[in-house]
Amino acid sequence: MINFKEDEYLHNLNHSCAHMLAQAVKHLYPDAKFWVGPVIEEGFYYDMDLGDKVITEEDIEAISKEMKKLAKDGKRIVRHELTREEALDMFKDDPYKIDLINNMPEDEVITAYSQGDFTDLCRGGHVDTLKECKNFKLIKFSGAYYKGDSNNKMLQRIYGVCLPTPEELEAHLQELEEAKERDHRKIGKDQNLFFTHKLVGAGLPLFTPNGATIRRTLERYIQDKELEQGYKHVYSPVLATTEMYKISGHWDHYKEDMFPIMKLDNEELVLRPMNCPHHALIYKNELHSYRDLPLRIGELANVFRYEASGAVIGLERVRQILQNDAHLFVRPDQIKDEVGKVIKLMFEVYIDDFGFSRDSFKFRLSKRSKEKGKYIDNDEMWETAESQLKAIMDELELDYYEEEGEAAFYGPKIDIQIKTALGHDITIPTCQLDFSLPERFDLTYIDENGEKVRPVVIHRAILGSSERFMSFLLEEKKGILPLWLAPVQVNIVPVNIKYHDEYCKKIQNILLEEDIRVSYDDSKEQMNKKIRQSNIMKNPITIIIGDNERDNNLISYRLLGNDETYSLSIDEFIKFIKEEIKKR
Repeated sequence: MINFKEDEYLHNLNHSCAHMLAQAVKHLYPDAKFWVGPVIEEGFYYDMDLGDKVITEEDIEAISKEMKKLAKDGKRIVRHELTREEALDMFKDDPYKIDLINNMPEDEVITAYSQGDFTDLCRGGHVDTLKECKNFKLIKFSGAYYKGDSNNKMLQRIYGVCLPTPEELEAHLQELEEAKERDHRKIGKDQNLFFTHKLVGAGLPLFTPNGATIRRTLERYIQDKELEQGYKHVYSPVLATTEMYKISGHWDHYKEDMFPIMKLDNEELVLRPMNCPHHALIYKNELHSYRDLPLRIGELANVFRYEASGAVIGLERVRQILQNDAHLFVRPDQIKDEVGKVIKLMFEVYIDDFGFSRDSFKFRLSKRSKEKGKYIDNDEMWETAESQLKAIMDELELDYYEEEGEAAFYGPKIDIQIKTALGHDITIPTCQLDFSLPERFDLTYIDENGEKVRPVVIHRAILGSSERFMSFLLEEKKGILPLWLAPVQVNIVPVNIKYHDEYCKKIQNILLEEDIRVSYDDSKEQMNKKIRQSNIMKNPITIIIGDNERDNNLISYRLLGNDETYSLSIDEFIKFIKEEIKKR
């Protein structure tokens, strides 16, 4: 997927097209006033005040037609430098532009760009003429609060995209259509997996039985993986005192991302943003010898992040997160081996079990930035931790890049950057090195000389959060989940419910007793419509029951995406499906 912000020419082309959109709107709606029209990853948009007018599809057609006239006319785009007084006078009738000018730094050069009869306040850059903007498409429109504040007026926002040639535009529009079909929010609605409701709140999805089945299966899967590697699972509360987070350092470095304080009796409590302090206290609850380490503490734990309502999106970015979290308490000589095991587990999960391409992943060594105030103040610790992670990645021969400013506040980390099917760069698995937590909570173990020494903590998440991993998985697989993970593994469809209902129910009960997730479509719809609906729901196997199956104790089935029908005895079918589930 093209990122229009990263390519300079595409950025300028789309910026110019945004101005052409505003000019066309001004021609059609002379009283229109304009807020901002930035280039975004997907193209551009422009926010505008059209009074009481609400944009419709018919309006979009009229605006597009006017934009085509402007592109054909092909006026040059001319840059002007203005004094603050000239700028305030030029845009005196537009309060939105006046607000922008008044909030510019005193030393900033103010510029405007003209194209024929239209001038817009803008920093640039732009292409030479509107003729270059002829290959455009207005994609969608919506309401948008002025400055993103729900207390302000609702403006009209129109989105568009522009490319150099008709062929590139057509190819990009096809990619956008594909992206719509892959969008996990659409899949979630089509397959009845999750939804949000304003009475619950933004960024707080509700999982339906189908979605809950996927999530529960994922959680059991990763816990079983961890148990195989010697992890010990715990439970800890979602509340804790502010005092604990002051000790851990989160209060100084992370409180802006935490939910507000709740005062109860003599305590100040907050919803936890992460689990590491709880796990540190679980470690500290017992005396440990060097022989006890590594101690791998894992938990599927709800944490809470105070995300702005405008930033939350589907399952990808939420306010309550179920983390597949773990903290490994290790001796210094065990760091390399344990980090290596974490990375190996990541590969097992993502490549071996889920079948993702190795090319989709990039390793990033996330370091602190030069603004050290954002991080725990301990230069020696940072230098040690960063050099150790770098040495481990070099020894494992991982292809990685380094990026400043992406570290956790307490230490550097190895992030696995994943390019999603929709072109988003997201972090899901992560592995972090922490020398600070043991110091802050006075964590120790008894070494071979009988002395108390500090362990090192490795923070790691494999699935990241259940919500984000589900969004990634649904988009990558277009909602087609493997048999072991599908919420409904088998859907039963009768040829004629009047004659085949009893046998369908018999098959349903047999499969349920074998722990196979099965549904039975006993609606009054015709068989072909039921089969189509089963395919829409992405059920891996659809059983079709008619006279022959009923009279001969058979099961006839189709695999998703295949019109061929196979017949087996009931026992043979159960053996087949269990073997397929076991394969993952």
